[in-house]
Amino acid sequence: MKIGIFLGNLGNPAIYYPKLAKITGGVTASIFLCQLLQWQAQQCNSDEWVKTNGGEIEKATGLNCEEQEFAIKLLKVRSLLKEKSTNPNTETLELWADIDALEEKFNDCWGTNPADIITQTSRENNNRPVEILPETYPPNHAVKSDKFFGEPRQKIAVTVTPNYRFTGPWNSQEELHNFQRTLEEYARVRNLGFGNPSGWAFKIIDSMTKGLTSTFWDEFIAGIPLGESQKVKRDWEIEPEVPYPAFEEERIQYYVHKGEPLEAAVSKARADLRNPVLGKDLWEGFLRKCDRIADDALKAKNQGVQNAYLPSSFNERPQITKESVMNKLGAIAPQFALNQSTSETIAEPPKLEPKESPTIDEIPSISFLQKAYQTSLGRGIVEKQIAANPEWGYEIVDGDIVESIPF
Repeated sequence: MKIGIFLGNLGNPAIYYPKLAKITGGVTASIFLCQLLQWQAQQCNSDEWVKTNGGEIEKATGLNCEEQEFAIKLLKVRSLLKEKSTNPNTETLELWADIDALEEKFNDCWGTNPADIITQTSRENNNRPVEILPETYPPNHAVKSDKFFGEPRQKIAVTVTPNYRFTGPWNSQEELHNFQRTLEEYARVRNLGFGNPSGWAFKIIDSMTKGLTSTFWDEFIAGIPLGESQKVKRDWEIEPEVPYPAFEEERIQYYVHKGEPLEAAVSKARADLRNPVLGKDLWEGFLRKCDRIADDALKAKNQGVQNAYLPSSFNERPQITKESVMNKLGAIAPQFALNQSTSETIAEPPKLEPKESPTIDEIPSISFLQKAYQTSLGRGIVEKQIAANPEWGYEIVDGDIVESIPF
């Protein structure tokens, strides 16, 4: 396609003066005003209002409806444009550009004739393709920004301090590093649920650099383990985080009676006693129960009972530790001790002497077993005994104990 045909298809260019944008409030308002002045000059009567619509304005200037409304608003605020109220059902606009007000704006801004400004601008445009606006304007003159053709974003200057170091109550970087390592070790050992102990330690140190105090730092300086001074001893505890044995055992038995395995019962009971609100309620209920048991024991003692009844949770029990469990397992089966490595060769169990066959006098009679089998308590015992001693020659058939047939 030839350049002449291409330019012909683009249509007529719109007039735009960059310096006019400072008076009108933006590029869109300047383009709109220049096009309106051109239409107004083409009319026979210059005082006659220009009748147009949004479609004609967009065809002549390329401004869409939103940009046209914004331009009209800017010009009306500066008294450069007047608009007649028309029928809202029609799209016709009646506009008139106030040339006298425009000349006053030129005089206030530059103190020169508008024709000289336009002539100077045209001469400058012939020499360079880009118009550079002067930066020397009155200090009290506010330049409005255009949301459609905004000013370029200013560069953000970020000041960076070289070799930045945390500032806090520590006297040296070595002391800070030791404090950081102690915080990380505390988070790992206590298993506080921090997925990243180093990140948690950084938050503590960063808050101290902002002027906040930390109890961990006071403990670190005093040489005591972290978290010791923050522990709270509650009414149901012998020492912080160590409840009374009878109280803890009572809660464990509660979950055991509900059908929980012993391991799960211990875990749930200790979680309950670590909860300050739930632990307090359970402690008050436990005290009421102990008070009732004490009253019953005193009444029984007054009536001559020597040994009053106490729940099993009050019986003294030896403390279960890893060493005690390993000692017991080692005494029973050394190859299954907890400290036994899986890579080590398991020693062969000692050979057992062959068990002698029971004599006739040691085998219980069918009548004795049948009588015991009729009770609910003895039913399970008899079944286990018959299954464990096939040499007796008995079996259970349809609820009766009979002699087994060897063929």
